[in-house]
This record gives sequence, structure tokens and C-alpha cells, in this order.
Amino acid sequence: MKRLQTILIGSLLAMAAALVAMPVQADESAAPESVSTEEAEPVDVKGIVFGHIGDAYEWHITDIGETKLIIPLPVIVYSSTTGWHCFLSSRLEENHGSYEGFSIAPTGSPYEGKLVEHDAAGNEVRPFDISITKVTLALFINSALLLVIILSVARWYKRHPKASASPGGFVGCMEMFIMMINDDVIKSCVGPNYRKFAPYLLTAFFFIFINNLMGLIPFFPGGANVTGNIAVTFVLAVCTFLAVNLFGSKHYWKDIFWPDVPWWLKVPVPMMPFIELFGIFTKSFALMIRLFANMLAGHMAMLILTCLVFISASMGPALNGSLTVASVLFNIFMNALELLVAFIQAYVFTMLSAVFIGLAQEGKVETK
Repeated sequence: MKRLQTILIGSLLAMAAALVAMPVQADESAAPESVSTEEAEPVDVKGIVFGHIGDAYEWHITDIGETKLIIPLPVIVYSSTTGWHCFLSSRLEENHGSYEGFSIAPTGSPYEGKLVEHDAAGNEVRPFDISITKVTLALFINSALLLVIILSVARWYKRHPKASASPGGFVGCMEMFIMMINDDVIKSCVGPNYRKFAPYLLTAFFFIFINNLMGLIPFFPGGANVTGNIAVTFVLAVCTFLAVNLFGSKHYWKDIFWPDVPWWLKVPVPMMPFIELFGIFTKSFALMIRLFANMLAGHMAMLILTCLVFISASMGPALNGSLTVASVLFNIFMNALELLVAFIQAYVFTMLSAVFIGLAQEGKVETK
């Protein structure tokens, strides 16, 4: 503890000394004889942050010197004029950003970062795009990992009859997670008919949890911000929306279209039915935005803290060293916090989905 205090005090003193010395350094750098012929290029923080959290037609792994280590991904598009096209994204770079009439929309375009073609008038047109992008590939990898984990646990239980042996290690850890979500969340929130919805809710929990954890791994095959992509959270929210409304009871629909409120709130202007009907969609919308925003914000915060090291590189060794120490410490804290957030967001999504399903099951007889 004393050593940590010494490091922190030393860092603060170094920062103060650097700030005091900055005007003197500025005057010295104004002299003609000390003008540098080469200026350091500014760090593209926006490009780094949005390049990581955004989707892409290739997976950039790392840079080794001047060589970029990139996995090209298959581009699969359908043009209304030229039909289907299938090629690797590396073809675009090999042909100066354009291949078979397709190119990546530049910054400022309404389709920025997406594959586009140009019509006869020169306008950008989006083709039907089912390419395997970075997020899609990460989704496949993470889903395969989830299948391996669940099937390996199921295989252990198949080989060990009930009450013959107690699971330990990884299988025991998985049993703890499954029983916690099933008993404490699904069973208590959904009610008597919980068995019908347990497979979906358990799948949703582990799917979100695995993708959240893989997004925190800084190297391939991790690092892709899958749950920070609104298309993924939209599909999850739609699944909950369908589970709630397709299996809703008569009592649930009666409370929507004819709630127990004074008649003048229902006729002649159906104020309350309209509000209840609108609430069907806002519940799923809230699920989508909550998961998307929380995971996106966590990734952005860690990336910005990392960029502090490079932004302060031109501010002198004292200030750069101090900000580097602060950046590393805050990044360690943020990574530990994001591990907790990865579990909490999966838990909250599952719990709220179970609550919405349980409310829609009111009045239904238990089914086995």
C-alpha cells in the first residue's frame, strides 16, 4: 500500500513539474534552430474506437511493423443489375478500393463503411448484402463455443446416472450457473409454466454471457463487439417479444385491449388500450437498447483510456509517463468492471424477459 502511495505521489509531482515546464519548452521550441522538420502525426482516436466497435468486411488482428495481419472475409452481395457476386474482401484493397463495381462507402456517406455500387446517375446504391462480416464471424465462433460447452456438460450427465456422482470442476461450475438462472430467475419470474420457456431463457443468458466475455479478449478470436451491435440485440429482443405475445393468456390480452380502468379512459377515445398496446413494443425496445448501450459504452471507455497513452506521447516524457500509468490502472479497473458487467447484463436481460413472459402467463393453467 505504501509503495502504491509513493508511485501515485511521484506521478502527481511529475505531472505538476511537466505542466510548469510546458511554457518554457514552448518558448524554446519557437526558436528557429530547434524547429523539427518532421511533425508527429495525430492519433486518430475516432478511427481506432469506431474501427473496433464497428463492423467490417475484414478482421484486422494486429500490425507487425509495416505489415497488417488481416483475415479477409467473404463478400456475398446481390445487385439488381448484375446479379450475385461473391469474392474475398481482400480483392477491394488489391484493386484500389473497388472490385466488380462495388466499393466501401467513404466517410460522410449515408452508407459509411458499407458496400455500395453506383447507378447510372452516379448515386450510391446498397445491394442486397449477406456478407460474412467481422461480427457475423464472431457470432459463428462464439455460438460454436457455446455449443461445445453445453454439449460437453450434457455428455457428462449422460455418462453419469443421477445420484451416481457429483460433478466437479467446470461441469460443477456450469451446474451452479444453470441452477441459479433456472431456479432463482426463470422459475420465480415466469411461474408455473416456466418449463416451457426455460430452454429459450437459458440459451439467451449463456449466449449473451459468452459473447460479452469474448468481446473482452483483446486478441483473435475475441475482441469483436457482438452484443454492442444493435442488430444482434434487436434479434434477441424480437425473440423475447414473440415469446411474450405468441404465448400470452386471454387475461393478458384482455388487460391490453380492455383494462380495468374507468370506462371514460376506454371509450369513446381508447386512451388506455392505446397506451397498453404501445407498451408491448416499448418493453422489447428497452431490452434491445439496454444491452446494446451498456456493452458499447464499456468498450468505448476502455479504448479511449488506452488511446491516452498515444495522445500524450508528444507532451513530453513526464506527462506521457504519468498518463500511461493512469491509463493502465484505469484500464485494469475497467476490465475488472466489464467482467462483472458481462454477467450482470446477461442476468438482467434474462430476468426482464422472464418477468415479461410471466406477466403474459397470468391466468394460464400449469402445463407439464
